[in-house]
Amino acid sequence: MIEERVYQAGEGKLQVKMLVTITSDGLVAQIFGGDKPHIGAVALSIPRPGLADPGRVSCNTTVVPLLGHKDDEIAKPAAEEIAKVWGSAVLVVTGIHIDNAGLEEIEIIKNNCKEALFILINDLQGFKQ
Repeated sequence: MIEERVYQAGEGKLQVKMLVTITSDGLVAQIFGGDKPHIGAVALSIPRPGLADPGRVSCNTTVVPLLGHKDDEIAKPAAEEIAKVWGSAVLVVTGIHIDNAGLEEIEIIKNNCKEALFILINDLQGFKQ
C-alpha cells in the first residue's frame, strides 16, 4: 500500500507544504516552504514504550541536519509527534528558507509548520493502518 497526501498552512512565501507518503510499514513527510525549498535536515523516529512509564509512548529519534541549517528544529519534533500517533517508523525531511527572514517571519513559519502537522495528526487518527 502507498498513499500520498498533501497538507499546507499559510500563504505566499510563508506557506508550508507537507507532502506525506503512507506505506504499510511507515510514513514519510516532506516539509518545504519559503523562497528556497531544499533538504535541510532529516529525522527518523521510531515509537517505543516509555522507559519511565511503559504505558506512555516515547521515541528513538535520529536527526541529521545539513551544516548551517536549522531545519532540525522542525524535523525532530514533527517526526516524534507523528510517530507517536502513527505507531511505526516516521521519516521527516525539512527544508524551509526565506531570504533575510526576521524573527516575526520565522515565528509565522514555525506556526504554519505546527498547523500543517496538527491537520496531519487529526487526519491520521481517523486513518486505519
